[in-house]
Amino acid sequence: MAVTLADVAARARVSAATVSRVLSGNYPVAESTRTRVLRAVDELEYVVNGPASALAAATSDLVGVLVNDIADPFFGIMAGAVQAEMGAPAGEPGRGGEKLAVICNTGGSPERELNYLTLLQRQRAAAVVLTGGAVEHPDHAAAVATKASRLAASGTRVVLCGRPPIADATTLTFDNRGGARRLTEHLLTLGHRRIGYVAGPAERTTTRHRLEGHRAALGAAEVNSLDADLERLTVHGLYDRASGYDATLELLRRDQGLTAIVAANDTIALGVCAALRDQGLRIPEDVSVAGFDDLPFSADAVPALTTMRLPLHEAGARAGRLALGREPQPPGGVAMVRAELMARASTAPPRG
Repeated sequence: MAVTLADVAARARVSAATVSRVLSGNYPVAESTRTRVLRAVDELEYVVNGPASALAAATSDLVGVLVNDIADPFFGIMAGAVQAEMGAPAGEPGRGGEKLAVICNTGGSPERELNYLTLLQRQRAAAVVLTGGAVEHPDHAAAVATKASRLAASGTRVVLCGRPPIADATTLTFDNRGGARRLTEHLLTLGHRRIGYVAGPAERTTTRHRLEGHRAALGAAEVNSLDADLERLTVHGLYDRASGYDATLELLRRDQGLTAIVAANDTIALGVCAALRDQGLRIPEDVSVAGFDDLPFSADAVPALTTMRLPLHEAGARAGRLALGREPQPPGGVAMVRAELMARASTAPPRG
């Protein structure tokens, strides 16, 4: 039996009129009431404009692309590539192949991510693409998995790009561990032994995987093998330039003899370089710097930034094709996107 507006109202302990106001968004409703109503909608799997059973054969031309921050080139490149795939297939202009890609900027908020998934289900989205690392919290992981299952059951394709695999979704996962390990191995091969690391937010999967790869390389080389040394030479922050700047000052305070700093992404690396210059240190003569992602500005930095290249445009384009069913599913529904070392002028053997 289809869930009705009255069912939602009873679950949320409000009137049917209040439920209607929350769903239309045209009337002011107390935030606590709105939250209660949306929770009831989610729990009951209520769908506006008809029973859920009709949705499997009635998806729209809408494709949702969830990003952490569209102003960040990492997400902007992937989102742009996904969107480029939404046009009509080659040779079939105007034959219904076009889709409307809507970029949903979560700002890193787990709640906003879940809300967007709920809204996209209500809009009968043809597909949903989630980009970037996931928040490492059991409750949130379970909630995203539940949303993905419901979307898939209603006929929506779910594709993850750069996130850990979950059921009912096709996944393009980035080789963050392997890439980070190879990057640190590059520094070790050059002769560096006192290496600092500027990590991203501790609650993100990308942060953990890249840090694990970095520490695996150090462990294999028996460098900074004590947990206390690893923690002392690691500083967490946001994936932005300011965090890289502040973290570098902290690393130099902890160990003035550092010969290299690895940044969890290229934007952080820019802040690292700025802080080193402001401290009168030369790159790479005094301190080598390495990043991750190979964002467009990396090769044009001064000196050019050593980094691990992730083929973000290619990955986004493939995610778009998978979302539209224009490319066969990878075996097991999961494909690894490899990272490639781009050794440039920002790294060199340590002096002496």
